Amino acid sequence: MRLQGKVALITGGAQGIGRAAAELFAEEDATVVIADISEEGEEVARDISQKGKRAFFIRADISKEKEIIALFNQIAKICNALHILYANAGIFLEKEDGPIDRVSLTTWEKIVSINLTGTFLCCKYGIPLLMKGLNGSIITTSSSAGVIGVPGCAAYTATKGAIISLTRSMAIEYGKYGVRVNCIVPCAIETSMNKNSASDNPAFDEAKFLAHTPLRRYGSPKEVAQMALFLASDESGYSTGGIFTVDGANTIKNWSY
Repeated sequence: MRLQGKVALITGGAQGIGRAAAELFAEEDATVVIADISEEGEEVARDISQKGKRAFFIRADISKEKEIIALFNQIAKICNALHILYANAGIFLEKEDGPIDRVSLTTWEKIVSINLTGTFLCCKYGIPLLMKGLNGSIITTSSSAGVIGVPGCAAYTATKGAIISLTRSMAIEYGKYGVRVNCIVPCAIETSMNKNSASDNPAFDEAKFLAHTPLRRYGSPKEVAQMALFLASDESGYSTGGIFTVDGANTIKNWSY
């Protein structure tokens, strides 16, 4: 019951890390709002509800301001509160992203609109609700690409690095209102997005990658969700502006060996 009495919004909650977080937060007695562009979010909410927990789905494209405004209006109307905002939604476009001199403006704008602008919009319209309660928590999502040099994905890397800076800025800005802001940095997590990006890259050698991964395995979506649970709960009450890696030490590994 670590989230008892709390309302949690999880963007990108229809699958992968978002779904794992929705299920885990519900187990800990939060009322979970799943926001996603995919209708699979309805199935996730239904599965959670069938277990006697509270969850509902609101379809929303996080890159569209009008849809985000409508999302938070519905949360205010239905729940009359928001305590946790897990800005988890994001995209990685292996076939379209690349070195900066090869990325089209269309691809750049698409990735920025979802990863960075989407995070901005959720925080912009979510913070007023969070400030009405006590001990509000925002959890943003970066990537190993946001903290180390990763070739071949300039747009994705730019957005994930910017999210870290935005996290730190918001932590300083809103701490006085009781709102904490922390960032999770996942890497090598076994999700459909990760599998698809690997399968789209003919140069990717999974066996070699895992042999050079310090823990010699992928991480699971639930392992990331467990970090999110800690940051959402009062157990992390003095943690803000933090960058928390869930990466099996991949972001500090010297890949020359």
